[in-house]
Amino acid sequence: MSVEMFCVYQILNDGFREQVRQWVNAEEAVKAATHYSTCVTAKMGITTEVLIVDAGDCTVYHWRYGEGVVWPKPA
Repeated sequence: MSVEMFCVYQILNDGFREQVRQWVNAEEAVKAATHYSTCVTAKMGITTEVLIVDAGDCTVYHWRYGEGVVWPKPA
């Protein structure tokens, strides 16, 4: 049985895109995304987006400054 792996990105307000985790399991990806979407730079609007992307390059989680989680859509 294989474990699906994910990458986590943060996008800054100057457009810089940084891969903050590469090929980690789901638990580690969610921990990282939670950190980067709640840290001081996110609260200040320096970090404007946080994404989790799967091995097929599909976005499975997307957070935006001022909006919160935009994908998947909250129930």
